[in-house]
Amino acid sequence: MIPPRTFRPPRPGAAPGASRTLRALAGLGAAALLASCSSPLAERAMRHQPQQQDSAPAAALTYGPPLPAGAVLERPGEQRAEPGESYSAAGSLRPDAATAKERVPEILERGRLVVGVDQSLYRISYRDPGTGDLRGFEVDLAREIARDIFGDPARVEFRFMESADSLDSLNNGAVDAVIRTMSITEERQQTVAFSTPYLTTDKRLLVTTGSGVESLDDLGGRTVCVADGSTGLRETRAQAPDSSILKTRSWSDCLVALQQHQAEAILADDALLSGIAAQDQFTRIVGPSLSEEHYGVAMARPEEGGNPGLVRQVNSTLERIRSDGTWWRMYDAWFGPYLRSAGPPPLQYREEEADE
Repeated sequence: MIPPRTFRPPRPGAAPGASRTLRALAGLGAAALLASCSSPLAERAMRHQPQQQDSAPAAALTYGPPLPAGAVLERPGEQRAEPGESYSAAGSLRPDAATAKERVPEILERGRLVVGVDQSLYRISYRDPGTGDLRGFEVDLAREIARDIFGDPARVEFRFMESADSLDSLNNGAVDAVIRTMSITEERQQTVAFSTPYLTTDKRLLVTTGSGVESLDDLGGRTVCVADGSTGLRETRAQAPDSSILKTRSWSDCLVALQQHQAEAILADDALLSGIAAQDQFTRIVGPSLSEEHYGVAMARPEEGGNPGLVRQVNSTLERIRSDGTWWRMYDAWFGPYLRSAGPPPLQYREEEADE
């Protein structure tokens, strides 16, 4: 569901941050009024008024609307900054000459491909509020894989999952594959088998129009929003050490926080940011690339009981959509108005033993 737009541009002549100041004064005024009363209710209300901390930037204060549910504010220096992981793909399994029936007989017998996806990433994987249908680049990719297995792109069962559930769902057999903006990292390759990359993205910033922020250098200690558990969290700690970090459950919550002036920027992959920008005309993607991310389809590792034939089958589809123009049609349909691309990522296969 696309969250309602709550951001409004400042009134002409209004000083920057004026609305935040007024909310703060209103909150303090209410607290003072309650303090004049002697009731236990007044004392409890006083205890729950937000308190300004000298070490916290003004942008990190939470006067006004409450933070999105489950959001946590991390102050500068609370967590040790670690360098981001460089892309180091071990390589996937190259497609062979086998048929889909030979590669994935159990999926063919079941009659459907089971794929774990998100349902709130606009333009990537989301439920259309008008029709109720799932749409987006990754939804189309799942259907192309089903097309090559069954000859019917509709034979996909989508299961919605939070990021933290993705790996467990693969390893316990709840889904055949996860297509959920999962970056290929050295750490994750120890847990799941990846396809060759299907999309390359750049980490950048999204800000409100007129914010004055054009790059990381302009943040000046302002609050940055990221989805907790994302690779953007480590990137923000490392590249914006003076900024507070608002960690939310989802990227949609980051948009709400930006609209409510609880954060001044969102740091994420530009593919994700394009969907956020499409939901609010008062936002824009700025700055150079901070790092590259390479998304892959995740499947259970053969070493953990996964089917290597499924990995080869998925890679066969990725090769087909590269060669017949389907990849470009998907990219232009979903990201074209906001992003430029050099094309499909290079194929990444590993050397295999003759009997592998």
